[in-house]
Amino acid sequence: MPIKFYKSNRGARKQASIVDRRELHSGKPYKQLTKSRTRISGRGHQGKITVRHRGGGAKRLQRVIDYGQSKQGIEAKVEHVEYDPNHSAWLALLLYADGERRYVLAWAGAKSDDRIIIQQDAPEKPGNRLVLKNVTPGATVYNVEFQPGRGGKLFRAAGAYATVMDIQDKFAQLKLPSGESRLVPVGAWANFGMVGNPDHRLVRQGSAGRMRRRGRRPQVRGKVMNPVDHPHGGGEGAQPIGLTHPKTKWGKPALGVKTRSRGKYSDKFIVQRRKNKDK
Repeated sequence: MPIKFYKSNRGARKQASIVDRRELHSGKPYKQLTKSRTRISGRGHQGKITVRHRGGGAKRLQRVIDYGQSKQGIEAKVEHVEYDPNHSAWLALLLYADGERRYVLAWAGAKSDDRIIIQQDAPEKPGNRLVLKNVTPGATVYNVEFQPGRGGKLFRAAGAYATVMDIQDKFAQLKLPSGESRLVPVGAWANFGMVGNPDHRLVRQGSAGRMRRRGRRPQVRGKVMNPVDHPHGGGEGAQPIGLTHPKTKWGKPALGVKTRSRGKYSDKFIVQRRKNKDK
């Protein structure tokens, strides 16, 4: 869907845009598949802030999404595609032949009355779910499992997908959008196609108020703080950070520092590391 630009009738609208949602379902979500959302505002189990700049925001219901899609061999019809305020991807409400309804991630091109099926050798049709060993190399998949039967964990954001490069013995090789290639068991389930709403990355929030409604509080640069509050702070005006490398508020290295643990159990499944953006 195209990007809709707001009229520049005031300062907060000059840079704001949104994905046009006129073709989506305009009614309320399916009540039986919603639940209340507990707000943690960036706090951990001790009640202390562990993630800054979180809090407030518009009240919203949590949709119960079926990432595993375990109803095999039962055809499902798309009742409608709807917006979900909790995810960048849109959701499709499926009505199975046995009368049950479930929310799933909407794929690119999903629309009402589309029909999908979940089975090991399902046809390679967008939205269908099948095991990786039956996917043709060169095809794109999303909502991929790390381990068979554990539910989809990878490629669930708007416009996300992975390319199946090769299938050999016990593993399928997937190429990630970052350029990294990794191995996933051939028995893992995946949806054919790509996640819908790929234009989400083009949206510009445009105003601080819009971010507050999303539950994002203001972020203050370290260099405008005092030295007691941040390693970058101090000075009489606009000053460089004065350090060899940027640091966090707590003095740990930031920006460009590798965060992956050494000797992680999944290192053996990475065929090629992600590309360096500087090269």
